Amino acid sequence: MPENKKIKDTALGAWLSSKVPALAAKVGDLLPESGVLGVVKNLVDKEPGVSTEDKLEFEKLKQQQEVEAQKQVTERWKADMGSDVKLAKMIRPVTLIALMAMFMVTMVADSMDNWAFNVKDSYVDLLQILMLTAFGAYFAGRTIEKAKK
Repeated sequence: MPENKKIKDTALGAWLSSKVPALAAKVGDLLPESGVLGVVKNLVDKEPGVSTEDKLEFEKLKQQQEVEAQKQVTERWKADMGSDVKLAKMIRPVTLIALMAMFMVTMVADSMDNWAFNVKDSYVDLLQILMLTAFGAYFAGRTIEKAKK
């Protein structure tokens, strides 16, 4: 499986080095998969010396980088499914079941009027993010993979 490349080691990093070297120096050691591409795009958009054509070129390179990151995720999932380790194959379904069970238990406990049980907003937000991420990746990702076949 390929290693994670830092931004400076990609075509996007080469573009940044030639067009916006100060920004390239700041974000070059970050990993593209860590969600920094959107932040970098906002910084490039606000940079005064970057032309509209260069911004469009940056957007194209950014999209290519995101496609590559998704390919790496797919390869990791394939490797997990091809593994002899049962946990590697079961971790996603078990995670979905655990999140759904936690949601159901919390929802029922929170709705009981005669029980003094209140869920902190921070836990609700965390559970929401985890469920959206896990269910979205699993079901949307699986749908896209099946459609490609």
